[in-house]
Amino acid sequence: MPKRGRRASSAADQRGRLALREILHKTGGIEARTTQMLGPATPPIVGVFYRSREGGKVVPADRCNRNEYRVAERDTGGAEDGELVRVEELSTRRLSLPRARIVERLGRSSDPGAVSLLAIASYEIPTEFSIAAIAEAEAAPSASSAGRSDLRDVALVTIDGADARDFDDAVWAEPDPDPENRGGWHIIVAIADVAWYVRPGTALDREARRRGNSVYFADRVVPMLPEALSNDLCSLKPGVDRACLAAHLWIDGAGRKRRHRFERGLMRSAARLTYEETQAAQEGERLPAVPREILTALYGAFGALTKARADRGALELDMVEHRVVLEEGRPVAITPVTRLDSHRLIEEFMIVANVAAAEELEARRRPCMYRVHDAPDPDKVEELRALLDEIDVPGLGFPKGQAPKPALFNRVLHRAAAMPAAALVNELVLRCQAQAAYGPNNIGHFGLALRRYAHFTSPIRRYADLIVHRALTTGTNVDGRGPSSEARACGTDREDLAAIAEHISAAERRAAAAERAALERYRAIILARSIGDIFTGRISGVVEFGLFVTLAENGANGLVPISTLPGDYYECDKTGHRLIGRRSCRIFRVGDEVSVRLVEADAIGGRVIFGIEEDETARTSRSSAGKRVGVRSRLPARRQPGRGL
Repeated sequence: MPKRGRRASSAADQRGRLALREILHKTGGIEARTTQMLGPATPPIVGVFYRSREGGKVVPADRCNRNEYRVAERDTGGAEDGELVRVEELSTRRLSLPRARIVERLGRSSDPGAVSLLAIASYEIPTEFSIAAIAEAEAAPSASSAGRSDLRDVALVTIDGADARDFDDAVWAEPDPDPENRGGWHIIVAIADVAWYVRPGTALDREARRRGNSVYFADRVVPMLPEALSNDLCSLKPGVDRACLAAHLWIDGAGRKRRHRFERGLMRSAARLTYEETQAAQEGERLPAVPREILTALYGAFGALTKARADRGALELDMVEHRVVLEEGRPVAITPVTRLDSHRLIEEFMIVANVAAAEELEARRRPCMYRVHDAPDPDKVEELRALLDEIDVPGLGFPKGQAPKPALFNRVLHRAAAMPAAALVNELVLRCQAQAAYGPNNIGHFGLALRRYAHFTSPIRRYADLIVHRALTTGTNVDGRGPSSEARACGTDREDLAAIAEHISAAERRAAAAERAALERYRAIILARSIGDIFTGRISGVVEFGLFVTLAENGANGLVPISTLPGDYYECDKTGHRLIGRRSCRIFRVGDEVSVRLVEADAIGGRVIFGIEEDETARTSRSSAGKRVGVRSRLPARRQPGRGL
């Protein structure tokens, strides 16, 4: 029998990138088997088509691709001037302009919806479901109560954003009547039973696995599952019977979990609440949808879970999330989202349910798709410490050879909370952290300070959660449709989980990049109306070719090219994360507040260019500061200082 190795590698051929798994044979030979087609070997070329007499040209939207592609008339596909297109590069003679042909027209670059369509095409996010998957979703029957616990009399409520369209989690709490747990709470987190509808090996399963997750833009959602499920049968709408997988959780007064139990049930949501109205009701406003005691119990349990979070020292990042305000599909503003206790309540309920899911699968000795988050790299921590010292936020030091703890970062975050640069410090701490991912081997979750953790609470939009649901329900028999040996063949056994984990982790990163790129383009569109205006920002990055400045107003990030910095040649001090004038000793460093003039805002590429705009007082102050620290002696000896992009 061949012995399976744990390592996975990737290879590329002319058709695309393949995920390969090495199989080590007793003879010493190695066989590579394909486990996943990851997509084309090179990223797609998406851009704007500009017509000319000979055909036209395509200017890529990707800022890293500085080519312009010549398109012959026969290769335009009927595209019109100003359209967004996807092109295929053709063979090109040496030293001539690259040629391409248009393979897909995406619509005019000025149309509402162009931003999200551009992101979808650039990151190759699947949008079309197979006919078989749609047919399976539309033919799915409503859930019955057979084989399920009846939870319809429990006043479970959903709490989501005002613009949410799918509701896959509902919550409820009551004081624990157990006299041995005075001050404790009984919590129920009920999640849509997506695993009952999406069976291993079906067309629905293949589509969900291929996507890995849903992707969210300001004007649309690219769902993991067809709308017949995501917005209907698997959406916990109020007053409608829905199949669920419920986690019963018992915690003590300090928020420590005492025990848990999972069961398949039939529920009926008592109300669809928003974060804002839930918070308002907690603060005294009347909420007709639910009795007051329901919210009182929810917030009581939340208070206990908050204590547990503080006791274990979870990372307390305070990141500002921004929301795009659209009118008739066009962006009119980008505003910060106020983080409320109602947001934190749902977050803490989901966390304790996720922990219980991981513990349950370990107790049953079943494979688990963990959500893992490694400790940060010590070199990155040391780099962060030096940077924070430069901006006068000390306290990150720890003994060599000792692993950092989340509490170490929390100490820094607390010290910076009242500082003008607090948002930047949170961003810098976040950049220092390792990237969370999925995996079959448990290494814990550093950020949450948890020994074991799995994603259980969003199977509508994450394939990882669907895998966990299947593992939790293996062996049950609901309406005669219990899991079969198909589950092992479709990725719920340990040997296949590694390949799936790699794929869905990559899909998650792809979705995050696409959402981020869309937000940057929305920011550029709004800023394009203010060319020449002056803004207040903070230096968030220093590189050899300039400064990155983040605006306080809407979080937009733009470049100040080093060639545009006033009055001097500037050198990059990488250790100190600053640019220093050779003659004036003027310093620009990470964390400094600056006034900038908007020079350029490219809506297609999402690129923003600023120029420094400061008065004489600021220049004098910076020059004096530079002379006091003796920066000239730190500069490397070079005949020609770096300038330009």
